[in-house]
Amino acid sequence: MDINLLHQILDIAFQKQVSDIHFEVDNPPFFRGKGQLIRAKMPKLTPADTELIAGEVLGQNSRRLSTDLKEADASYALASGGRFRVSIFRQKGHYGIVMRVIPPHIGTFQELNIPSVLAEIAEAPNGLILVTGPTGNGKSTTLAAMLRYLNENHSYNIITIEDPIEFIFTSEKSCVIQREVGIDTESFSLALKSALRMDPDVIMVGEMRDMETIDACIKAAETGHLVFSTLHTNGAVSTISRLIGHFPPESQEIIRQRLADILVATVSLRLIKDKTGENILPVVEIMRATTTIQACIRDGRLDEIEKHIENGASQYQMQTLDMHLLELYKQDRISIEDAKRMTHSMDFERKVMFESD
Repeated sequence: MDINLLHQILDIAFQKQVSDIHFEVDNPPFFRGKGQLIRAKMPKLTPADTELIAGEVLGQNSRRLSTDLKEADASYALASGGRFRVSIFRQKGHYGIVMRVIPPHIGTFQELNIPSVLAEIAEAPNGLILVTGPTGNGKSTTLAAMLRYLNENHSYNIITIEDPIEFIFTSEKSCVIQREVGIDTESFSLALKSALRMDPDVIMVGEMRDMETIDACIKAAETGHLVFSTLHTNGAVSTISRLIGHFPPESQEIIRQRLADILVATVSLRLIKDKTGENILPVVEIMRATTTIQACIRDGRLDEIEKHIENGASQYQMQTLDMHLLELYKQDRISIEDAKRMTHSMDFERKVMFESD
């Protein structure tokens, strides 16, 4: 493996629109395409190969590969314009690398097949908007689409704090400032404190990883800013529980009050294959913080939230995961088998039968 061969592999991955490339010792490179891992017809990688890749990635980020490095996140760019989000890690004493392809184009809501109500949600004057879901299910892409909408339609000062920077924005109506943890700032929480002195209208925090960052995001929303961030949670209820659970028990009641006051919406994403198996579709849960849902958060009645999402579907354009799965099934875009595999609800099949009557 040399740098030229690495770049050839990455160029191919970029052109073929795969989502990830895996480099691990004793395996050839793997590509993830349409949800499946595909083994490249190449020799197995050696420890020297993966060390070279890790060193090249870190070198582009003005960092050095040291013997005590156990994991690191970084970005990597090709001269041809391809960009990647990179995770470097150690396994069995050797380096491994997973490179996520960052699409060159920031999609619109329509292009991404995500509900247009996200534009209305992004129009909130202030508060906290959370985009959630498992790794690799479209959080960053959806968040970028919302920021694109604001950038094209509003004269805002938008500040992003990311680890690493993924989508590159060009300022249009808005001024967009992008800061990367480890290069432009020491941490999310320090960058958030600094952002409040930079005349922001909108702040995007790549991920809320700890109590300090969560608290700083809530404070920024409380002081009249619109804050976007992500969490690795599966839905509205688990998102709210996770946020509250980061705080000690004696603080959780006041955190519920604060969260109820500033939460605008949660948008939770999963990806599913269409019936052809050739395309991937997003399945989206949307919860908007109505007065009823705010009361549930304040009182800790989180188990009632899904029912209120269903009840507010027509008036507030909210939807549960099951509601969107059912809609995609009725449109003949997904199979019933794939839908049933994704949902955890025992009632889903009954809902399908009821809709079919």
